[in-house]
Amino acid sequence: MALPNLFPQRLSAAADPSDQTKSASRFSLSPDRSLCLNGIITILSDVPKNVTLSAFSSLPHATDTDSPPPLNILESVESKSQNGAFLGLSVEEPHDRILNPIGKLLDRKYLSIFRFKTWWSTMWVGSNGSDLQMETQLILLQVPEINSYALVVPLIEGSFRSAIHPGANGDVVLCVESGSMKVKGKTFSSCAYLHVGDNPYDLMRDAFAAVRVHLATFRLLGEKTLPKIVDKFGWCSWDAFYLTVEPVGLWHGIKSFVENGFPPRFLIIDDGWQSINMDHESPLMYSKDLSGLGSQMLCRLNRVEENDKFAKYQAGAMLKPDAPTFDQEKHDKMFREMVASAEKKSKLKIETNGDHDPDHDDHSSHADQGTIIEYLNEEDGVERGGLKAMVSDLKTKFPSLDDVYVWHALCGAWGGVRPGTMTGLDAKVTCAKLAAGLEKCMYDSAVVMIVKGGIGLVNPDQAADLYESMHSYLADAGISGVKVDVIHTLEYVSEDHGGRVQLAKRYYDGLSQSLKKNFGGSGLIASMEQCNDFFFLATKQISIGRVGDDFWFEDPNGDPMGVCWLQGVHMIHCSYNSLWQGQFIQPDWDMFQSDHLCAEFHAGSRAICGGPVYVSDKVGRHNFHLLGKLVLPDGTILKCQHYALPTRDCLFQNPLFDGKTLLKLWNLNKYSGVVGVFNCQGAGWYPKEHKCMAYPQFYKSTNGVVSPDDVEWEQKDFTAQFRSTDQFAVYLQKADNVQVLRSKDQISITVQPTSFEIFTFCPVQKLNGRAKFAPIGLENMFNSGGAIEFLEYGSNTDISTVTIKVKGSGTLLAYSSEKPKMIILNGEKVEFEWSTNGILRFAVPWIAGGLSDAFISIS
Repeated sequence: MALPNLFPQRLSAAADPSDQTKSASRFSLSPDRSLCLNGIITILSDVPKNVTLSAFSSLPHATDTDSPPPLNILESVESKSQNGAFLGLSVEEPHDRILNPIGKLLDRKYLSIFRFKTWWSTMWVGSNGSDLQMETQLILLQVPEINSYALVVPLIEGSFRSAIHPGANGDVVLCVESGSMKVKGKTFSSCAYLHVGDNPYDLMRDAFAAVRVHLATFRLLGEKTLPKIVDKFGWCSWDAFYLTVEPVGLWHGIKSFVENGFPPRFLIIDDGWQSINMDHESPLMYSKDLSGLGSQMLCRLNRVEENDKFAKYQAGAMLKPDAPTFDQEKHDKMFREMVASAEKKSKLKIETNGDHDPDHDDHSSHADQGTIIEYLNEEDGVERGGLKAMVSDLKTKFPSLDDVYVWHALCGAWGGVRPGTMTGLDAKVTCAKLAAGLEKCMYDSAVVMIVKGGIGLVNPDQAADLYESMHSYLADAGISGVKVDVIHTLEYVSEDHGGRVQLAKRYYDGLSQSLKKNFGGSGLIASMEQCNDFFFLATKQISIGRVGDDFWFEDPNGDPMGVCWLQGVHMIHCSYNSLWQGQFIQPDWDMFQSDHLCAEFHAGSRAICGGPVYVSDKVGRHNFHLLGKLVLPDGTILKCQHYALPTRDCLFQNPLFDGKTLLKLWNLNKYSGVVGVFNCQGAGWYPKEHKCMAYPQFYKSTNGVVSPDDVEWEQKDFTAQFRSTDQFAVYLQKADNVQVLRSKDQISITVQPTSFEIFTFCPVQKLNGRAKFAPIGLENMFNSGGAIEFLEYGSNTDISTVTIKVKGSGTLLAYSSEKPKMIILNGEKVEFEWSTNGILRFAVPWIAGGLSDAFISIS
């Protein structure tokens, strides 16, 4: 049965063949089977005869009855429908997995995004279809003949999902698969989407708006409410404790930040709080055999309540004068002993072919038998308060802590739900099998463990019950959100559940229902989710998600260049993934550690990423001077108004190991633009071995140029006017240097390895015959321009005025061609510094989270 067309009938070529202008597509198939743009520009050659091309307006589109597209999206998609088209294909016999060439891609530069792990994706550039990587999620093509760009996006259609694979002799291969040998198909009309545009950022927005209208399975970022954490500072427990997280350490971690003037506004209790165990252990016990070596990946959830470490917390326990103290050094020592014990047990098991059981060895120590780390002593006769009491006490002691999130895997825990342990839920251990397209992904020990242990999969009909049981309990305990991890394992277990698309729909629908009911509709961070099924099927409600692999403070497999080599790779993941993932969710750049060797490198990128800023510092190990460039005294941040994206001149380059390209990221503030320049050279994907590796020959200083023209001013209505600005005041944050230049002028820069510079571009306003002014912002903050919340110019015959509202404290930096006559700050006249080169500075105090009002008069 055909799906109804969401557009009016006049847009359907079949319904109104006379209206060719609106129904036609700029894409066409030539007689020699070339996929052409504008009838003359070849995008793909030698397109097989079983591949079809349909104009966007010629196919029916699904109806979204739950949340139909807003009128502005519909009108925009309608007006640009000629820029889009669908690729389809047909084969003679039905199959569950079809590998079909769609044409040859030869000698045309492209940027692609591919999955290098099951759950993480990154960028790859090239000019030949054979050089594409497996599991490519999209291809952005450069079309210099008409100064434009074309996009190829694999879609979902029915019960099938598509990805792009490399082929021989330049072929681009479309992989159309159901994920179940029981679900087969042979005819598809819209398994990939094409779109063309002259602005790469507009192209992404327009293309995914069109896909949103066509599929009706997701909502775009702008249609959704963001969680409160997006403009705040937070702390995540993971790198501080790993699986040894417990209440005392959490308490002292928050306390350490607060006492030093950096109150976290949100806390993420990562993996380690749940009640999980392995199949060989007593059903409802909490496993004591967890060390952080991956053993948790064999564990299954056996109840929704917190594990014993947290359950034993008694109300007021940490509010007492004699509350337990915490020593991070001792904690780390115990953790290392646990790891050593686990390694010893693993070695014994290997040596004895798996027959040795150290738990029954009379000579094994208590440590060898597995243990947990905890510091709470229960008081006799006092009821346990658990997670609820702990959260309540945290918020009582630290009232600035707005939100507490906890971690869980999409299927409950890494190994799913343990059958027979959670009342009312039908769970079954299901064999996990990787899709063939993932066989050439990077080796991942987590995947190995999951495949080894399988997943305790709750019956998809009860997915909503699973999330409701977990989340209603957590919400009652004061938890305001969840970080949902290990998302892309559903495709491992879809064989008996109608395939990956149908299984995903039921789980994601259940997750969305619970998110709306229990966490205000937005309290969820998606993680390990970077595959197109997630974005097309899970994001009707989810509005924030990770856009990069984990922050690795060091490579667990060894660092050939110290701890530096993977840090730039992280930034490449985040920035390039955001090009398409940012259409669905607010990009989250993940945590980092403020005392890491490359902490400043990470901090610079987080300052302009446009999302939340959070760290995973160990207790008491902080760089507060660095955090002071990111975080205000009330725990908020100077958040950009967009999300950071690579500049146009980086899109088809390789900033990781071409030896010449700096990563340049643009973003917008309310009254200025920003470009961060990062030297990420020295590591990246190595196709021959399917892993990331070091390229030490490129780990060196790199040159580049930066211009106000690098900023995509038109991406926000309130900054679009700045494209026509004649002059900009430019502030180099690290160099502490101010320059004035024209919009097309360039500044040459040399950046050392694992280093950066942040350029703030503020339009210069002509005030009268002589005076010019530009408020740059707080020079003590990485995102200086983010401090300017309001700006208004005024003038009369003799006096020009500037009114500014400033968020934060420190030194306000501005360019003023003439010396101000007077500056009034918060109702009082203040001293200021002005030099003949136009640099103006004055101090701005902290006023308890409010905005400072500055009034500047200039003759």
